[in-house]
Amino acid sequence: MLFVGVALLVAVGIGLLVSADAGTVLGLSQAQFAQLIVLVVLAIVFAAGAFSRRQKFSTIVANVAMWGAIFVVSLVGYTYREDIKGVAARVFGELSPTSAVIDSRNGTARFTRGLDGHFLVASRVNGADMALLFDTGASAVVLSYADARKAGIDVEALNFDTPVTTANGTGRAAVVTLAEMEVGGIRRKRVQAFVADRGALDGSLLGMTFLETLSRYSVAGDKLELSD
Repeated sequence: MLFVGVALLVAVGIGLLVSADAGTVLGLSQAQFAQLIVLVVLAIVFAAGAFSRRQKFSTIVANVAMWGAIFVVSLVGYTYREDIKGVAARVFGELSPTSAVIDSRNGTARFTRGLDGHFLVASRVNGADMALLFDTGASAVVLSYADARKAGIDVEALNFDTPVTTANGTGRAAVVTLAEMEVGGIRRKRVQAFVADRGALDGSLLGMTFLETLSRYSVAGDKLELSD
């Protein structure tokens, strides 16, 4: 009889999966309800195994309670998976300020101000990962000598004859075109930039040649938001 019951549940589950767009069952989509049936089948098989081994009733109750709790937590986690991912991303953003909390639906990336009071944002330049300092005072993206080398630029062949201005002052740099930049999931190709001369800049700057391609960028409190 147990086999017949399990087979019937499996058949119903397969039928619901095949016709997953036909409606809802008990407030769930048919695909979700089919997944629920699979879990129920597993629970039945587990319970049958427990009884067949003639375990103590208290042990069986404990096992059923444990698996029931796992099922409830899994169901709640699946139901609120988008909210949980959002919370996890925000927590990770607080723990790692350079990492972006990305909202792909709205095309935004949000960063948290570091303990030093600045926004250091995780970026990718020509496929190389690096951190850039958000700097609206920089007329362009400026790479340090070391970061430029990391991005595959032949720094030995550059001509450092261009004066540049940043929030920290002036310096000399070489003009380059970056094949691709990505900041918080926002990608741009052929970005005009500068490479600072050796020893002239400790870290790279996220300047206006990237920022001005955005629809909006704003700072509110300790949050920086970039909008594609």
